[in-house]
Amino acid sequence: MSAAAGVPALADDQSATTASAAATTAMTTTAVRTAQAPTPAPAEWGTCPADVVEDAFPYVLDCATVQVPLDYAEPDGEQIDLMISRMASTDPEKRRGILLLNPGGPSGSGLTLSTVLASNGLPKSVRDAYDIIAMDTRGIGHSTAARCGFTAETPHFGNLPPYAVDEAAVEAQAKVVKGIAEQCAASPDAELLQHLNTPNTARDLDQIRAALGEEKANYLGYSYGSGLGATYDAMFPDRADRVVLDSNIGDTHLNQDVLRLWGPGMEETFPDFAKWAAKRHGSYGLGRTPAQVRATYFELAERLDEQPMAGVDGVIFRMANFGYLYSPVQYPKIAEIWELVLADDVAGVVKQLAADAPVRPLVGAPAGSAVDESDPSAGAEEPWESDNALTVFLSVSCNDAEWPTDVQHYKDTAAEDRAKYPMFGAAGANITPCAYWPYEPVEQAEISQEGKRNILIVQNERDPATPLRGGQLARERFGDRSRLVTVDQSGHGAYVLHDNPCALETTTKFLVDGTLPKRDVFCRAG
Repeated sequence: MSAAAGVPALADDQSATTASAAATTAMTTTAVRTAQAPTPAPAEWGTCPADVVEDAFPYVLDCATVQVPLDYAEPDGEQIDLMISRMASTDPEKRRGILLLNPGGPSGSGLTLSTVLASNGLPKSVRDAYDIIAMDTRGIGHSTAARCGFTAETPHFGNLPPYAVDEAAVEAQAKVVKGIAEQCAASPDAELLQHLNTPNTARDLDQIRAALGEEKANYLGYSYGSGLGATYDAMFPDRADRVVLDSNIGDTHLNQDVLRLWGPGMEETFPDFAKWAAKRHGSYGLGRTPAQVRATYFELAERLDEQPMAGVDGVIFRMANFGYLYSPVQYPKIAEIWELVLADDVAGVVKQLAADAPVRPLVGAPAGSAVDESDPSAGAEEPWESDNALTVFLSVSCNDAEWPTDVQHYKDTAAEDRAKYPMFGAAGANITPCAYWPYEPVEQAEISQEGKRNILIVQNERDPATPLRGGQLARERFGDRSRLVTVDQSGHGAYVLHDNPCALETTTKFLVDGTLPKRDVFCRAG
């Protein structure tokens, strides 16, 4: 995967009054002109919205709203709201500051991420040391929200492009995504969409820091949040304190290279499920050996390509398997779906996927997907809860990078990755609405090897969405400022989200004591 070579680093926003003009380089970017943003009003903590209170239970969070500029080039112009939450330090005498959180995406609410971590065993020493600050980033949820107007009828399969079985599938998808891009550009929120990008979100993080009266901010980000954390460190080096980047994209932002990592990511992660299933062949009948289990995957995917089951086709089947590989606790769900497909149990397949699927079409199905035909309201045109998350993912991803616009390029990359990574490679390599996005990409921050040693990179060896290569790339780019903790486990998310004693201890020591390992760490399976 290539870096965004030729893109100049952003000026340090904490001292700059304007950023340098966009360079004339191999990548055309929109100049990120910024003026000094006014100091935000101090955050006033109060009760969180009812849905946040419910999701956080049994923990109790405080919430506040911070106003930030829509456009940092016009800091005194229109303002937008950011909602933040606080899990206050459990021992104020040990409190050392704030820990900003980001769950990744870029989409979906992050307001209760602190409670998710706490319920999964976030050590008390971390909860003592910090007020833990989670948030809905710009455009999301309880912050000023952005929507393209997607409904359950919109032919858009969410953050994962559909697996392209051949060139014709890429051609068909190109027509779909062109319409999606046009819909977003014509939406009432089009002006907001233009200002959803990673550098602006990093600026928002620093405004939140200022609103909380803190001189520095510590940071823990997962997945895309690793790119946001790298951007914050690059743009605000004197204010970024201890930074943990978990499940790494390997860069400061998403682009096609990052999405194409999903191909090798699934290939590297699937063998763990295959071994698990082979040991349980007597129960599930999916194959006596890992090789046989792999063969069963292709048999079922190709069967559904040719003969979908009530709208569940090979695209949806592959997406579901990819999503369930995020955690080994989901392996029984993969096995159950395979059993149902092998048994031609149409009702069972639809019920299982619609009830508990990690992919968009199975929650709010587009035309031709798995919907309950007995429900007369199914698929009706109505506001759709996934509209906001899908909109933000598209806007940030498309605004952050210059995406190829030639359909033939995507035919070529899909064919290449379908051959290299046949399980899922032709999904991340497929065309997205970014190929038709009407706005110029913004100038990105550039990771520097100069500066204090404050970056801990935590990475599972086997991760479907952010494979090991992403962590290695991050380590290369940060150089000796960083250390890489490689964890011998499978799934998405290493620190706290999966149970490895070595990863837990190493990361906790860094957050609490500032202890960066003397060398890179390999954590054996725990």
